[in-house]
Amino acid sequence: MVQAVVVLLFGGRSSEHSISSATAGGVLRAIDRERYRVIPVGITREGAYVLEDDDPDKFALNPERLPEVVDNGTRIVWPESTANRTLSVRRPDGAVESLGEIDVVFPILHGRFGEDGTVQGFLELLDLPYVGAGLLMSAIGMDKHTTKSVLRAAGVPVVPWVTVTRAALERDDDLWRRRIRALGLPVFVKPARAGSSVGVSKVSEWEGLDAALDTAFAEDTSVLVEQAVTGREVECGVLQGRDGAEPRVSVAGEIVVSGRDFYDFEAKYLGAPGIDLVCPADLHDGELREMQRVAAQAFEAVGGQGLSRVDFFYTGSEFFVNEVNTMPGFTPISMFPTCWIQSGLSYPDLITELIELAR
Repeated sequence: MVQAVVVLLFGGRSSEHSISSATAGGVLRAIDRERYRVIPVGITREGAYVLEDDDPDKFALNPERLPEVVDNGTRIVWPESTANRTLSVRRPDGAVESLGEIDVVFPILHGRFGEDGTVQGFLELLDLPYVGAGLLMSAIGMDKHTTKSVLRAAGVPVVPWVTVTRAALERDDDLWRRRIRALGLPVFVKPARAGSSVGVSKVSEWEGLDAALDTAFAEDTSVLVEQAVTGREVECGVLQGRDGAEPRVSVAGEIVVSGRDFYDFEAKYLGAPGIDLVCPADLHDGELREMQRVAAQAFEAVGGQGLSRVDFFYTGSEFFVNEVNTMPGFTPISMFPTCWIQSGLSYPDLITELIELAR
């Protein structure tokens, strides 16, 4: 079998750099080495593209020392035009070495400068096939306000929200605070373009609003304030259908919060207590079918390419879409692969399916 060459692109400039690096460790360990030759390309926090080590253990998710891409002095030289797909590396001594022709790029980047359409646009310019959502879908999915606006226009149920900027608050603070207070308590305050619950706060008393806004504005210039919904947090994975077929939707997983305010960064990735991930979730057949129907509708509304994890609040009578993640957490214990494993698709086979969809 002739191996296809896969560039695994990870790290990046966003606040989710370490989660991307940990995901790379999982993919490096599980990818089918008989089918694929892997070129690990790391992006440092400063934006340098470096040739990384093909070593899963180097990027293990350790709460005491989160993995990261460190500048090793190498520099990736991308193809000069669409006429060829040859990737090269410039060594610290200046010598340039060809790494061969690329078949597909797997950008497992989370957050801004990777999941938001910027890298997708770069790869489009080079005419390189890549895993996941295209430029527009990535941009829509990265911005929570735009996602909600598109979903609402498509008839997908979403939670009421208010989007505000620093400039808007400075122009008319009273107006925006009235709009926010009209949502009622409690509310969640989130950066518009961040993931992994970075910068997210739950506000149960209005006295805590300013601190929550400051935390969110530290991550982005635009902030969402969302009405809190009393209900279960459930989510499922979606894969693009083959050859124009309908999207495929996994079984549901559930986040059971018992000892924390919400599913925050520490609970997601650092093993903090108070959270249980249950997959498959306890839903009867009719509930699961409805959730899968809405998930597929949401996926297609934002572009319907590659993959996504669709997150819901379920009140017992209605599924509200919270987010559509176009490059969800992809570590072996993350909910997206877990839901597909429970649906009969192993982690290595899921990686293969995504690469083949891209090709």
